[in-house]
Amino acid sequence: MKPRPLAAAATTVALVAAGLTVTTGTAVAHGHGYSALIQRASYGVPHITARDFASLGYGVGYAQAEDNICLIAEQMVTVNAQRSRWFGADARNVSSDLFHQKAIDDRSAERWLVGRRDGVRAPSDEVRDQVRGFAAGYNAYLRRAGNEITDPACAGKEWVRPITELDMWRANWARMVRASSGALADGIVAAAPPTAGGTSAPASAPQAEAVVAAADGAPAGVGSNAYGLGRDATASGAGMLLANPHFPWDGGERFYRMHLTVPGRYDVEGAALVGDPIVEIGHNGRVAWSHTVSTARRFVWHRLALVPGDPTSYLYDGQPRKMTSRTVTVQTSAGPVSRTLFDTHFGPVVVVPGTFDWTAQAAYAITDANAANNRALDGWLAMGRATSVGELRAVLDRRQFLPWVNVVAADRDGRALYADHSVVPRVTGPLAAACIPAPFQPLYASSGQAVLDGSRSSCELGRDPDAAVPGILGPANLPALVRTDYVTNSNDSYWLANPARPLEGYPRIIGDERTQRSLRTRLGVLQVQQRLAGTDGLRGTRFTTGKLWDVTLGNRAYGGELVRDDLVRVCEAQPAATASDGTTVDLAAACPALRGWDLKVDLDSRGAHLFTEFALAGGLRFADAYDPAAPLTTPSRLAVEDPRVRTALADAVRKLAGIPLDARLGDVQTEPRGTARIPIHGGRAEAGVFNMIIGVFQPGVGYPKIRHGTSFLMAVELGRDGPSGRQILTYSQSANPNSPWYADQTRLYSAKSWDTVKFTQKQLRADPNLVTYRVGERR
Repeated sequence: MKPRPLAAAATTVALVAAGLTVTTGTAVAHGHGYSALIQRASYGVPHITARDFASLGYGVGYAQAEDNICLIAEQMVTVNAQRSRWFGADARNVSSDLFHQKAIDDRSAERWLVGRRDGVRAPSDEVRDQVRGFAAGYNAYLRRAGNEITDPACAGKEWVRPITELDMWRANWARMVRASSGALADGIVAAAPPTAGGTSAPASAPQAEAVVAAADGAPAGVGSNAYGLGRDATASGAGMLLANPHFPWDGGERFYRMHLTVPGRYDVEGAALVGDPIVEIGHNGRVAWSHTVSTARRFVWHRLALVPGDPTSYLYDGQPRKMTSRTVTVQTSAGPVSRTLFDTHFGPVVVVPGTFDWTAQAAYAITDANAANNRALDGWLAMGRATSVGELRAVLDRRQFLPWVNVVAADRDGRALYADHSVVPRVTGPLAAACIPAPFQPLYASSGQAVLDGSRSSCELGRDPDAAVPGILGPANLPALVRTDYVTNSNDSYWLANPARPLEGYPRIIGDERTQRSLRTRLGVLQVQQRLAGTDGLRGTRFTTGKLWDVTLGNRAYGGELVRDDLVRVCEAQPAATASDGTTVDLAAACPALRGWDLKVDLDSRGAHLFTEFALAGGLRFADAYDPAAPLTTPSRLAVEDPRVRTALADAVRKLAGIPLDARLGDVQTEPRGTARIPIHGGRAEAGVFNMIIGVFQPGVGYPKIRHGTSFLMAVELGRDGPSGRQILTYSQSANPNSPWYADQTRLYSAKSWDTVKFTQKQLRADPNLVTYRVGERR
């Protein structure tokens, strides 16, 4: 499908958003309409240039719609509370709709647009123009495509419709609360006063384990690795960055590669989540940055002491306060569904049966620190204009916009930055000591989940003097580190961003310190240390972008390096074991499969899937204790006497029945593209794999579909002649099976190959596949 130019259209479309009349057919700044130049490079990556931010947004909306119109259209169905109307009235869709309808009724997105347009109190004119332009560009493509959308996921579907500026802000709001209200949406929808003699626990309420796990720091199912390399770690002395986010391979949280330019004002190459108008992970000419999901909490609980005899009133400084109730109604394919939802001055009431119940004596509300975070798009815009890690850190300090991620960055002068300057509720040490009731102190110590006494005004979150807004920790209370060697993060806390300079003494709500690190974190640091020591088998002692790529896709399974030999001995000592269901499993084929495994998760690695399932079954149990003085090397010895080790191996063999235990990983782990199955390397973090890939298991087959893992992968160097390096989108640019860009990068990833950084016009024009066209519309 070769893109064609859009003929200029004399179209002015008036939309009503946020209570204002907004013209989307013209660029606000210039009044000349929209005009964007799109240069499509190899693999369909658009390089978009426009004279202003309205036209830039227009070009982004048009290009993204060309490639992923169904993904964006479905996002808009979700945030407009219409999933159960179009996709079925199952419990999950109804709960989603009720949650989003509540946000619509609360005018959550509209409130974001009120206030001074400085990018902190309210979005700036530049960002509003971008958002407005994106909607107009998407609509322009939809008009042009008409009934000829080629993606079978939404071709001919009534739910594909023009979008508005307000739709975009609703989608942005939903992104911000992904790790807070969004993770607890089922509990918000299920919250209801107790019946006589009981507690609130409707059948549709989420189980405690599921809700707490989803809210446990990071959003469920996402993660990342990142390296920031300074001048002491690179061959050239320039800064270098590895971006390696782990996100879903399908749906609305796919990344999209793009390069956006407003000459003299903004010039950034990288990737954004589909449906977002700004680059979120990427680089300009002097600075590169990536994000990893942070361990910090995004909400706090408030325990409400209820007024006797009135479970919808709570005591606050000794005086009763009435909860606010609202009946929310959504239209489903089976008819209307209504639910009464409850709010307090802290925020919504939430139930988690067995953990946070609504009884006659107590209920629980949350304060979501991201519910008012309207700063993110301006924050990423400002990041893209930074010229050093110092300037980038100043952006983080002033705007405090990152919803649930860390920053790892590097600049041309060879400095590297780690910072968890994300949005974190202001739970300081003194507040936690004074306001978390004794029964909840262990929960806070172990997980960072703060349950505050909601009956006292002295236990409100308050304000740090340097915080961008009330209720969140200011920059002085947040961890950051600048180095000239390296910083790294793989979703553990900030503590060992660089082991030579541990970050300590921060509020527990941000993360833990001096605790055991994951095998993925340990391998991530070890890989850098071995590269700088010249002990990783590669030439030299510093990084180039090529060596950074090779290290990232080296596909080491650190858990196997530690315990495989001992596991083989356990297996060979008694080649039969009892599985967890009590059955006896023959291990005769498992022992040689493990012994022959190359300790990697490459396509040719035989037996890797067996070790993965052993790890997932809980077999990685260690005999030695964790030592906080040696956090990168302990624990390390397999607990060979622990019977659960043998049970886990038996469970793994049993689960893999019908699949050869010594099969090549590339034969059992694949990604479908049309009738082809593309072999996929990488593996599970539980096995200590850095290049994380999670497949969907199918008995007797293996992993014929990738669920999530390595997605946008970039190794970029900020040299004196401009940025250079390698990048790839593992699942390819388009989700449309009829697009030419549906499988090309997936095949590249399978071969460990890459696309090059194309930041300069010289780099771009050297691309033999370059196609250029202009999109726009006039009044």
